[in-house]
Amino acid sequence: MTSLELAKEAAKILDSKKGIDIQAIGVREVTTLADYFVIAAGGSGTQVKALADEVEFQFKQLGISPNHIEGHRSNTWILLDYGNVVVHVFLKETRDFYDLERLWQDGEQIDLSSVLE
Repeated sequence: MTSLELAKEAAKILDSKKGIDIQAIGVREVTTLADYFVIAAGGSGTQVKALADEVEFQFKQLGISPNHIEGHRSNTWILLDYGNVVVHVFLKETRDFYDLERLWQDGEQIDLSSVLE
């Protein structure tokens, strides 16, 4: 699975669990951290955890494990690092505060219309 396919799969999983404002940004040209960031929000800490847990569970079913996970204690920002794809799941207020979309605005906005309902 390519990193773009992995990013789209993460977006699809987040959408299936009612993630809010799901976006993917191609950051390969602006950083060595990853190829893609997938960003979504949840309406509560419980939903943030459920969204992140579902991505982790579904990826494990595909034989893909995260290199690192951050934020499970706070449930305001959970980061799942899959190497070339990093999934950020925020509480809405936390997402607004950190505004990763603005920070990485030089990256390529990925069209997710084919995977989001």
